[in-house]
Amino acid sequence: MGAMQAQDYQAALWAIGLRTQGSTLSSVNEAIDSAEIVRTWPMRGTLHFVAAADLRWMVELMAPRAIAKAAARARGFEIDGAVIAKTRKLLEKTLRGSKRLTRTELYEVLENGGVPSAGQRGIHLIGRLAQEGVICLGPHRGKQPTFVLTEEWLPPGPRFDREDAVAELARRYFTSHGPATVYDFAWWTGLTVTEARSGLEAVATEFESVTSDKSTYWFAPREAAPARTGLHLLPGFDEYILGYTDRAAILTEEHAKKLVPGNNGMFMAAMVSDDGRVLGTWRRAASKVGLNLTPEPFGEFRDAERKAFEAAGIGYARFLDLPLSGAGKG
Repeated sequence: MGAMQAQDYQAALWAIGLRTQGSTLSSVNEAIDSAEIVRTWPMRGTLHFVAAADLRWMVELMAPRAIAKAAARARGFEIDGAVIAKTRKLLEKTLRGSKRLTRTELYEVLENGGVPSAGQRGIHLIGRLAQEGVICLGPHRGKQPTFVLTEEWLPPGPRFDREDAVAELARRYFTSHGPATVYDFAWWTGLTVTEARSGLEAVATEFESVTSDKSTYWFAPREAAPARTGLHLLPGFDEYILGYTDRAAILTEEHAKKLVPGNNGMFMAAMVSDDGRVLGTWRRAASKVGLNLTPEPFGEFRDAERKAFEAAGIGYARFLDLPLSGAGKG
């Protein structure tokens, strides 16, 4: 995948589970706790999960443009080079020795060190150090994520020159997100279209393409059609929905408003058919009895789709290791 959007932590765990055969919530959490995968801000100023080995080169490649785009906001928080340097010194000193601190604890360190963290200033400073590769999110302490020093938490990973890094990123993106256009790739990475195009050109022989409505879509060749599994229960903020500049092929404008109510940037969990169409949204409720799932279809919900929803619900409950008390009654 290269990177998977992860501002909603629990949703991101299920997004990983959907794409990892035989995984469970426990196994995904174990991968996080053992520094196999890691959550940070590598691109677009948004939290993503990446493979631990990829963090350094991805942050080095993509984060600078996100930092540049956020410059005006930084000035609004009265954050300049001196403030960032002071923050870096404080947090490096505090976290040294494999310490793990929550966001609240880091804010306390900043306040005690003379760096105000009220409002959004604190998270902006923490995010900035993550974008510089100094810190990243580590294991959870209870329900709270902790922050760690990247150099201590993660083993050394591969390093690429910029041209090779863009090519490798193009390979990851079009393998996992194709069919997609070079403009999708540029948006997803935050790179310029020119650089995105050069990355695609470097690996284009590995992919197939088709042109429709003057747009060229690139995708990895497939030897056989994918297995049909009925219906997929995607979490909110899933890459299938957010990984492109245009969702018209899978979602009508009318239904898009239901997937993002009020157009407020909060993406609901989506039901997706085998042919790729978003059929509606779905909700979950956990209790002592177990897990109850409710479909909210955009239109007619046929018996076959209801049965497919129930089957998908069984898979989700298995991932969570919870009994399924009900599914498909919406």
